[in-house]
Amino acid sequence: MEKFWVIFATSIFILLPFTCNSFSLETPTDRRVLVLLDDFAIKSSHSSYFNSLRSRGFDLDFKLADDPKVALQRYGQYLYDALILFCPSVERFGGSIDVAAIINFVDSGHDLIIAADVNASDLIREVATECGVDFDEDPSAMVIDHTGYAVSETEGDHTLIVSADFIKSDVILGSKKITAPVLFQGIGHSLNPVNSLVLKVLSASPSAYSANPKSKLSTPPLLTGSAIALVSVIQARNNARILISGSLSMFSNRFFRSGVQKSGSSTKHEKSGNEQFLTEISKWVFHERGHLKAVNVKHHKVGETDEPALYRINDELVYSVEIYEWSGESWEPYVADDVQVQFYMMSPYVLKTLSNDHKGLYSASFKVPDVYGVFQFKVEYQKLGYTSLSLAKQIPVRPYRHNEYERFMPTAYPYYGAAFSTMAGFFIFSFVHLYNK
Repeated sequence: MEKFWVIFATSIFILLPFTCNSFSLETPTDRRVLVLLDDFAIKSSHSSYFNSLRSRGFDLDFKLADDPKVALQRYGQYLYDALILFCPSVERFGGSIDVAAIINFVDSGHDLIIAADVNASDLIREVATECGVDFDEDPSAMVIDHTGYAVSETEGDHTLIVSADFIKSDVILGSKKITAPVLFQGIGHSLNPVNSLVLKVLSASPSAYSANPKSKLSTPPLLTGSAIALVSVIQARNNARILISGSLSMFSNRFFRSGVQKSGSSTKHEKSGNEQFLTEISKWVFHERGHLKAVNVKHHKVGETDEPALYRINDELVYSVEIYEWSGESWEPYVADDVQVQFYMMSPYVLKTLSNDHKGLYSASFKVPDVYGVFQFKVEYQKLGYTSLSLAKQIPVRPYRHNEYERFMPTAYPYYGAAFSTMAGFFIFSFVHLYNK
């Protein structure tokens, strides 16, 4: 009996972290994060970034990328809510992890951060390609900028560049402006034009290009100017989020604490914008910002509160829904003026913008069209940086019954008049014809 209680207590302690920190719809922020490293030295050289995640309540599990025991799921259940790949040189993942397993992980709604580098392996490049970005095909290429490089004690090859070309989105990068530019040293990538879900968050300057810094250019580089993406994000259709960076060094303590001065500029910043930039973007990737939920979807006739089983043509109705945004700690009312509802059957018969009360409640009233059939209330909301909302509720619409029509319709008065005037004319004609000599 004593042995049974020991086994029971041990199993509780093993399962407790997974039950306490699990991802849920009520608290959508990722909590359990698997970090795969090339070397455990990265754990200390990038400790500032990891400590930032820990301070926000994330449980980080560090493992070597080629660890034979590493796994994303067990018995059909995922063990982690998010995955960080800080292993650019890994040739093969350990355990049951491979490219397909990572893509399935994202397809299941989980989030991913990839940091590549100049020594990025074909494996990391393949994962990035599956996500919609293509790193420079030249394995020795780096982003070079002879105009926008960072001033340093050694002139160098101008691969340590400075960029402040951020995406203009408060949802992704936060409302506080990033005043200092970001230091970057690594490889550039391009966005797959077929994939409309990929966004450039940090771009290179127009004078930058991607090439091997140790050899002379024999042919024009394939990646040049602002077309070079340094950091990109993807929000999949299932609202999973991905961050792809061409530089592992930009996450390091050295880049976080380093001062920065752009060549040709007299302004010197005591601290680079790397820490603020990567901290803010990680809040978006891990759903601490820009995550929406819709609750209490209702519809009813004007003057009533109960939801009917069907509507009649030309009924006046009210549609309402509550929308909230996750702030990282609690659900706050989401305020916007571009949420629309469709009354849809094959095509939208009614398209109405919902008004809001600044407390999360959106509503609109309209008349049911003079067409009967099976309709849907549809809300398809997609906005840059926010999770998409797709709401649909089916409702039939019937015509008037035979006893619901008006006895005398004003629009039919001309026809009534025509009928009675014809009768009166016939009576007068008959009277005149019979009695007139």
